[in-house]
Amino acid sequence: MQKVNCILLGHVAPSTINPLPFVDIPVKAGFPSPADDYLEAKLDLTEHLINHPSATYYIKAVGDSMIDYAIFSGDLLIVDRALEPQINDIVIAAIDGELTCKCLGLIKGEHHLLSGNRLYPPIPLVGKEVHIWGVVIHTIHSLRR
Repeated sequence: MQKVNCILLGHVAPSTINPLPFVDIPVKAGFPSPADDYLEAKLDLTEHLINHPSATYYIKAVGDSMIDYAIFSGDLLIVDRALEPQINDIVIAAIDGELTCKCLGLIKGEHHLLSGNRLYPPIPLVGKEVHIWGVVIHTIHSLRR
């Protein structure tokens, strides 16, 4: 059974805000247009992506079991522990002490952790010690590896 292993990187530190320039125009994948005239104020990604900074942490995905959910090995995941996990949420779970990233699902009325790769079977939660470490709210995927 292959899992996406996770490497805990740390908690979100709201005091380390580092705003970046924000260009407030739509980007078309066609004819380029100059954007210098549209530079706006600075944008703090923490402010826009994270609702519960004190309950949010970053974790790095390792492995290929979530590729159908567009989570790839090396991606940075933003996880919110303040959210109550719901069916179809991507979660970070500790199964018998080992961290994994999976989709929380139901199969025939029983909770399972579902991979995003058909090569890996669902993980039934019955009879296992499972702790949900939080709900994945965003993934940061680098296009340049």
